[in-house]
Amino acid sequence: MKKAVLLLFALSMSNFGYSQGNTHTQKAGKFEGLAMTPPMGWNSWNTFETNIDEKLVKETADIMVSSGMAAAGYNYIVLDDGWMTRERDANGDLVPDPVKFPNGMKAVIDYVHSKGLKFGLYNCAGTQTCAGYPGTRGYEYQDARFYVKLGIDFLKYDWCNTQGITAKEAYTTMSNALKTAGKPIVFSLCEWGNNQPWEWGKPVGNLWRISGDIYPCFDCEFKHEEGNWSSWGFMKIIEMRKDIRKYSGPDHWNDFDMMEVGDGMTNIEDKAHFTMWSMMASPLIAGNDFRKMSKETLAILTNKELIAVDQDKLGVQGFKYSAEEGLEVWVKPLSDGNWAITFLNRSDVAKKINFDWKKHTIKDADFGYEANFNKTIFKLKDLWQNKEIGNTKKNFVSDIAPHDVITLRLIP
Repeated sequence: MKKAVLLLFALSMSNFGYSQGNTHTQKAGKFEGLAMTPPMGWNSWNTFETNIDEKLVKETADIMVSSGMAAAGYNYIVLDDGWMTRERDANGDLVPDPVKFPNGMKAVIDYVHSKGLKFGLYNCAGTQTCAGYPGTRGYEYQDARFYVKLGIDFLKYDWCNTQGITAKEAYTTMSNALKTAGKPIVFSLCEWGNNQPWEWGKPVGNLWRISGDIYPCFDCEFKHEEGNWSSWGFMKIIEMRKDIRKYSGPDHWNDFDMMEVGDGMTNIEDKAHFTMWSMMASPLIAGNDFRKMSKETLAILTNKELIAVDQDKLGVQGFKYSAEEGLEVWVKPLSDGNWAITFLNRSDVAKKINFDWKKHTIKDADFGYEANFNKTIFKLKDLWQNKEIGNTKKNFVSDIAPHDVITLRLIP
């Protein structure tokens, strides 16, 4: 009998011992307040992939300042995949590629900072990055200390080679590692939207990708032969996720990916692309080669009126109000009772717009904003022509070319 009692006691204590190890849950701890408006800057991947070096970074920084892009709000230079060697050093630290960066990464970062700009690097939650360089899995706290030692301001954190781990846990671990390392660093979750980061990402990061990679086209799907995956035209990305705008706002943004403005589409399509990113309150991260940038591309990227729509302090993502025969109306509530209204010709033929304001009351179901044109008269400002064009007493009438946009700011 005594043996049976002792056995039962031992089993109960054994069970107690196992259960007590699962009482602590990991809490996310990002640095708050680093991205109260969507981040703006440049990323190397879209044009250069892993073909990056010190000269490219310095030239990009110089042009960002001299062209007026920095003055327009672009202040992050982010080096994407390919900045490191294929192996860590004997201490397990990442090693910036000495051929691409002969003076070391710290010298490059110091140069960018000397221009009044901020600097970002890339890594990945998995065992390897998407291009096969050392990933961060198992090195989160060590890598976070390395980034702080370098002095970076932004970390883009990808999701390749992550078999066997969960996204929420992996990103939370890296978020905590950055917080523990002590330097405020914007944390960009590049998880592609597969694990619904908008549902859990707010305390973890400052922005999160909502889709796979962008492709420089208006509304296409580009299927990659290797790996069985697709890249997406900008309108495909805009339409990809339904009902997630309610998760986006100051310091926790839905990220629609780096821009393809200046990367091979028509100027009209570039204009539409930039407009829609601004309407979505997406981060505005350019991806083109500044050294070959046309005046038209620069004018699009530095349109102060559209940037103001993107950077509006209210921080509300826009939404599609209506669509009829390829002509769409997108709306975005702005601060001070203003609204941004974009007419988008999704079709391949020219369209005529005849919009009777008094027949429309715009209601934002997610955030509660409303524009009733029978109660309030709004002045109209065309943001691409930068001029006032009347008010909502009269119908808005215009022609609009295929794939083009007309964006108006409505001012009470």
